[in-house]
Amino acid sequence: MIDDLFEFLREGVTPYHAAATAAAWLDAAGFTRLEEADYWNLEPGRGYYILRNGSAVAAWRVPGHAIGGWRITASHSDAPGWKIKADTVENDGCRRLSVEGYGGMNMATWLDRPLTVAGRVLLRTEDGVETRLVHFDRDLLVIPSLAIHMQRDVNKGHEYNPQIDMQPVWGPADAPTLTDLLCEELGVQPEDILDRDLQLVTRQEPAVIGPKGEWFMAPRIDDLECAATTLLGFIDAAADTDSACAPLWLMLDNEEVGSSSRQGAASRFVRDVLDRILASIPHSAQMEYRALANSFLLSADNGHATHPNFAAKSDPAAPVRLGGGVVLKYNASQKYTTNALSGGIFRAICQKAGVPVQVFTNRADEPGGSTLGNLLSHTVPVPMADIGLAQLAMHSAVETAALADAEAMVRAVAAFYRVHLRALGDGAYTLE
Repeated sequence: MIDDLFEFLREGVTPYHAAATAAAWLDAAGFTRLEEADYWNLEPGRGYYILRNGSAVAAWRVPGHAIGGWRITASHSDAPGWKIKADTVENDGCRRLSVEGYGGMNMATWLDRPLTVAGRVLLRTEDGVETRLVHFDRDLLVIPSLAIHMQRDVNKGHEYNPQIDMQPVWGPADAPTLTDLLCEELGVQPEDILDRDLQLVTRQEPAVIGPKGEWFMAPRIDDLECAATTLLGFIDAAADTDSACAPLWLMLDNEEVGSSSRQGAASRFVRDVLDRILASIPHSAQMEYRALANSFLLSADNGHATHPNFAAKSDPAAPVRLGGGVVLKYNASQKYTTNALSGGIFRAICQKAGVPVQVFTNRADEPGGSTLGNLLSHTVPVPMADIGLAQLAMHSAVETAALADAEAMVRAVAAFYRVHLRALGDGAYTLE
């Protein structure tokens, strides 16, 4: 399992590459890719998936019986970083790239480390337009910091200006441009490139650390760790076609910037998928509503572990530790969707599977952020719980998490997809 997780972290350098990696896993598991523009003819017992924008994925298996409910997990493919705005420009004997920030990253962690470029390129073809993924798998550029001799008070605190401090240096003035490298990599001419969506990528590989190898470090742990582990649990459990509940796995995009895109949690993407599935099989309106009442969704996005150097930044009543199990998140203002009902159901599932659960709450004087769940509830109003995995250094170029927690998430999600959950009434369920 750890090898699979590291593969996903290594290959998923952009949302497009993460989606392509997920698609490859689903292909290997026997799922059939569909296109939104095509007619869907779904067969009971078979698995299917679609991509939207090349960066969001929805995968499901049609049960062998009438759909009596949905079991859904949702994660996201994007991570904070630097989007490339334009080709290299010459300045003071060097070529630089022009970038702007995507999401709320810890800027200082991107300095003085080998970086490269990855993303998608839109090419002109004889028939129209095609998308090609690109990833320069080599050390290519750097964002150099200013020497301490020129900013003596930098260690007292520095406010980074992305337009000044964070522009990457490409190479000497006579170096090939980014377009030159793209043409060489893709085997095309400059006039064939219609547009591109590229970003900087940290070059560090996933690395196991700790006296006994308990933890690991990698870029994009938030949220590719949840994406990979929920997908592994989904594939493991989705082969069970006896259940009347339809399993659905989601990896959405643009969570780090508000989810308001057509491939984000605030769009109708998920509801469109549910409606298309129901439109492809015999059903009644009553069945649709009953299925929603018997459904459950897990919004899976990583959470903060209590930092050993800054324990006061966390709620002392709810310490979260690396290796402590799956994190269940609560927030009084509903920034997380977990309540007593959904939290109780998830705890019961995990207890039955022998999976440890720990609770995350913000300090009362820290508002905290939200994630996918409360946005998905606008179009998919089913009981939900916000879960995740504990990590340190969230939104840094490289983050830290625990191997045991990743394994716990796979087991928890597999148990979630296998459980027979049925609503007996408002607030009462059977779990089999």
